[in-house]
Amino acid sequence: MMGARVSRVLGQFNLESRAHREIGKAKPAPAPRHPLPAAAAKQQPSSIEFQEEVTKKDQHLHTLLKDVYVDSRDPPKQVNKGGRLKPEERRVTNIGNLSQLDVQTVPKGKISVVEALTLLTNHHRSPQTWTAEKISMEYCLELKDVTALLTFFMPFTVEIFPHKDKKSLESR
Repeated sequence: MMGARVSRVLGQFNLESRAHREIGKAKPAPAPRHPLPAAAAKQQPSSIEFQEEVTKKDQHLHTLLKDVYVDSRDPPKQVNKGGRLKPEERRVTNIGNLSQLDVQTVPKGKISVVEALTLLTNHHRSPQTWTAEKISMEYCLELKDVTALLTFFMPFTVEIFPHKDKKSLESR
């Protein structure tokens, strides 16, 4: 406590005169510029010529610019009366006993990881009951996406190959 008071008093001692002394010092001169070669100095335009070149209108480029037409075809954003974007539609997930492992709501047209594993397992167990059409209606997905998911994605499968040698070790 005492040391802080002493250092504060010493730091503020003669503060105004030290500030005037710093302000009164001569400012450091900038480093000298490297001299340009004579040929480069002649080619470099003066600032007046450069300003004229920048402000001059090029008629050929102007006519080419008139021929350019940009048409935007982005869909209009849906805006509420309050000026905010409309929130995307969401659906409640139906994941059963694994609710603590997954999200509770998912945007329409998407599924969570637990739902993906569940639907793949259901389809693998009973493909006649869990068809691609039923899955697309149940989870609000497009039929082509569900078909591709069922065709190309396999749920986790474990295959155990028998040993060829009797000398190999048995797993415990």
